[in-house]
Amino acid sequence: MSGGTLVDRVRARLAAEPEVPTRAVVAALVREESGGLLGDDDVLRAVRDAVDELSGAGPLEPLLRASGVSDVLVNGPGEVWVDRGAGLERSTVRFADEDAVRRLAVRLAAAAGRRLDDAAPWVDAGLPDGTRLHAVLPPVSGSGTCLSFRVLRRASLSFADLAARGTFPGDCAALLQALVARRHAFLVTGGTGSGKTTLLSSLLGLVPAVERLLLCEDAPELAPTHPHVVRLTTRPPNVETVGEVTLRDLVRQALRMRPDRLVVGEVRGAEVADLLAALNTGHDGGCGTLHANRPAEVPARLEALGVAAGLDRLAVHSQAAAALSVVVHLRRTPVGRCVEEIGVVRRSGELVTVEPGWRADGGPCPAAAALARLLGAAGDG
Repeated sequence: MSGGTLVDRVRARLAAEPEVPTRAVVAALVREESGGLLGDDDVLRAVRDAVDELSGAGPLEPLLRASGVSDVLVNGPGEVWVDRGAGLERSTVRFADEDAVRRLAVRLAAAAGRRLDDAAPWVDAGLPDGTRLHAVLPPVSGSGTCLSFRVLRRASLSFADLAARGTFPGDCAALLQALVARRHAFLVTGGTGSGKTTLLSSLLGLVPAVERLLLCEDAPELAPTHPHVVRLTTRPPNVETVGEVTLRDLVRQALRMRPDRLVVGEVRGAEVADLLAALNTGHDGGCGTLHANRPAEVPARLEALGVAAGLDRLAVHSQAAAALSVVVHLRRTPVGRCVEEIGVVRRSGELVTVEPGWRADGGPCPAAAALARLLGAAGDG
């Protein structure tokens, strides 16, 4: 009797159960299905295999829970990759076959209330623990079922923690403290994994305790140390494709909840129109993160998102010029994440530009005087 056949039979008996099976239940079924022919070591091995496949992320669970892991990628039963912050490395984890990868993908999609089958061959969903799952089935994926997990960990480091890690070179720590104190609207920018959410969370921890923070996010990543935080989180459509709650919906609801500071965890879609409008109607100190390779590219990114949301180009630039003051740009380096530039949003005719007001490398800063005027002395006014 092969171990695989035994696990298949145990899996079949547990498939209809609504709850995740306990190890005791699985062990009883293993002994029953094996007819008592297995020794204790074989039973333990079979139980571990069955529980791994029927709960959590199966054999990927240890990788997803490992400290420092940000991404787990499955390109096939024998190709599992992880990113621990220094680039992708191949893992020793293996699946038995392509069917095992597909079963895991389908089960996780169902746990998130989503459908994944031949009629709907891909899914993008948030798992109950906050991990982001993307899965693609063959034949759309030519190499077999592909899984991508993004591990979202609460950004709980304080401003002091980041300072101790060297995130704030030169005098930029004082500039950022003044930025928050003077209630200027700003965006934290950078590439994937550059630490945007972590920095934004730490800056929100500097907001005075008497202010009310409204956080709008796709997944609950922001964890500012602050006594008055209200969290709003998006929701994907269910298997009947209804019930979706978008970031744009959240921004609109947040405006009716008396926010002192409106925060969008990541600006990446039509919500940019509502956010810019809100920041133009008396909601000072609003902020969010935005993917951008350089601060100078921020106007183009906002333009692309705003036009997709129904605004014309000049309207996006006009709204951005009136709504935003500063861009804080991060870069991921071999020795850690650090603030690379603080840019000032300025008008240039009918358009806006972002010009350097402070640079970590000491390079030319044409907007240095403008940044000094914006921030001034944090305590005045």
